[in-house]
Amino acid sequence: MLKTHGIAISMDGRGRALDNIFVERLWRSVKHEDVYLKGYATVPELLLGLTEYFVFYNTQRTHQSLDYNTPDEVYRTASGGGARIVDNFSERKKSRSETETKPGQRRSAACDRLPS
Repeated sequence: MLKTHGIAISMDGRGRALDNIFVERLWRSVKHEDVYLKGYATVPELLLGLTEYFVFYNTQRTHQSLDYNTPDEVYRTASGGGARIVDNFSERKKSRSETETKPGQRRSAACDRLPS
């Protein structure tokens, strides 16, 4: 159906599950902490509710990946460099030469877990 209407289908490729892990986790939080609990009846209610939730998410909700600070605290104080998924999922640290890629080449964090 999508192809017949000229719509490109975009999905992550095999072995690319970690590419969008932070965004996937964000949307899980949005759904479970707000949308499913409030059951918005109209689009205007949803838009207002999401606006309020994202203010809460950035200013009051602490994040484990930010050492239990809020995103606003980390941004304001420049105290964090953000989460690094490779550090969390690699079995061993690799030297810079092992992890370098050619210009324009993408590297999946999942590749770092494969045995050498």
